[in-house]
Amino acid sequence: MTRLVIDLLRPYRGRLAIVFIAMLVEIAASLAAPWTLKLVLDDALDQHHLPEWLGWAHDYGIGRHAMGVALFAGIATLVIAIGGAVATYVDNYYTTNIGQWVANDLRMRIYEHLHRLSLRYYDNTKIGSLISTIMTDVDTLQNFASSSTLDILVDLITIVFMVGLMLWLDWDFTLIALGITPFLLVFVIRLKKAVKEVTRVVRVRQSEMLAVVQQGLGSVRAVKAFGRQDLELERLGAASQAAVGAALRAREVKSILSPLVSVVVAACTAIVLWKGTSLIVVGTMTAGALTVYLAYLAKFFKPVKDLASMTSAIAQTTVALERIQGILSADDIIRVSEDASDPGRVLGDIRLEHVAFSYEKDAPVLRDVSFEIRPGQVVGIVGPTGSGKSTVLSLIPRFYEVTGGRILIDGQDIRTLKLSSLRDQIGFVLQETVLFHGTIRENIAYGRPGASHEEVVAAAKVANADEFIRRMPHGYDSLVGERGDTLSGGQRQRIGIARAVIRNSPIMILDEPTAALDTESEHLVIEGLRRLMAGRTVIMIAHRLSTIRNADKIIVLKDGLVAEQGSNDELLALGGVYAELNRIQNEPANHRTLANAI
Repeated sequence: MTRLVIDLLRPYRGRLAIVFIAMLVEIAASLAAPWTLKLVLDDALDQHHLPEWLGWAHDYGIGRHAMGVALFAGIATLVIAIGGAVATYVDNYYTTNIGQWVANDLRMRIYEHLHRLSLRYYDNTKIGSLISTIMTDVDTLQNFASSSTLDILVDLITIVFMVGLMLWLDWDFTLIALGITPFLLVFVIRLKKAVKEVTRVVRVRQSEMLAVVQQGLGSVRAVKAFGRQDLELERLGAASQAAVGAALRAREVKSILSPLVSVVVAACTAIVLWKGTSLIVVGTMTAGALTVYLAYLAKFFKPVKDLASMTSAIAQTTVALERIQGILSADDIIRVSEDASDPGRVLGDIRLEHVAFSYEKDAPVLRDVSFEIRPGQVVGIVGPTGSGKSTVLSLIPRFYEVTGGRILIDGQDIRTLKLSSLRDQIGFVLQETVLFHGTIRENIAYGRPGASHEEVVAAAKVANADEFIRRMPHGYDSLVGERGDTLSGGQRQRIGIARAVIRNSPIMILDEPTAALDTESEHLVIEGLRRLMAGRTVIMIAHRLSTIRNADKIIVLKDGLVAEQGSNDELLALGGVYAELNRIQNEPANHRTLANAI
């Protein structure tokens, strides 16, 4: 955790140096401020002459009398205040500046790291919790760094100089303060641990609440369709109440510390005030010296009081750092060796050799899968639910890492290729095309950033999307809502095909691209897919066997193994798994219309 903080601060060494210098000036002003009052009390009000070291004041007409001392003390007070104010402004400005940029760097580092993680990490992680960390936890860290950190550093450095001055003024009083402080610090530290634990629970409950909101709003159409607003409100209510309960328990713990510290500090001050007065009466201490000492005593306990008042902020920051570190330390990353190569544009020869994979230990999805796809072939992958079809497609671009065997493209193990170069070779058209908030042009060009308008239009024409896009109010500059819900399923799929076309990859992966479409939309999408597939190596998952009937090869998976492979006619003649799937899909009962069913 310390290393993370150092790494984040390293680029801002120059600004940190300015903050440190400003802090020293601020500390000097803080230590010097009480001495002007001592000067007035001991030299002016007692009608003493100016000390010899102030003899220069006579040359400026101030004179060696009480008002001269007061004038000098007033000017000194103003100079000290101005110097301290300027220093405070400088360190606050630069500390806030550093805090904002560190937060930006940290947020980008977390987001970059999340995109480097394999999909396995997301299988067991709530997106709401990740959003909470990127936004709330980073903001907590930034706020603490911009406000509390500087105060703590100033207090700690000040106390070192102040203890020396206090010992010089009166070591008896100083021993009283130093004798009480260790016990007070032990209590603060012990209570801080308790605050940290309850704060961690609060952050977990808040993350769970955010996850409920994110899931409910992200699925708002389904919620309305099934009329389950009451269920979503109930879920949020339970999560919110849990968060409130945790926050109230945390407040109970936090509320103990600050009042207790204030009482202890007041008791210590009372003892010093009583003893100091008795020393002034007998003439062994001046009123000015006692005033300075009392001012220093208040400053001496200020860090402890600050720690008490900032216990909650410190605990929140500690928990935020732990949650951030938890993400950054996640090592479920697709490893790329330093000598990984760029294959250039591949031909599209794909070979799986004894590939095995499991999402959970002792629960293999693929056990021993081997097959070959030659360049330019169209290959369909079919099989019962849970046979590993989608897993095979996820392993080829290394969304997941194989747990056994290897995958080769043009004879090269994909683990020896640069990840970005590997994925540049592959285009995707998935069962549901994900669109982003933005224009249609931007969504198509997402497949290849920087594509020209002419290239976007050409890709849309290939995908049979140009016609409906031009009918929209602003054509290619029309905005689509989040997830593209303002478009029909067929329109979203055709934009997805255009996105794959503009990418111009030699390998295409199609995961049931027509499964959720009506007949008319399916016809338009299939026509676009045929143009897309021309001259490319294509791997297609299909539940409707009719969509892969003309494939060069059909691979049948069952129980994590290749049960059969061959052409449509060969597999039907074999009378095995594929023939059974075909028989089930062609049963008359499976083709009954809704009207007949009613």
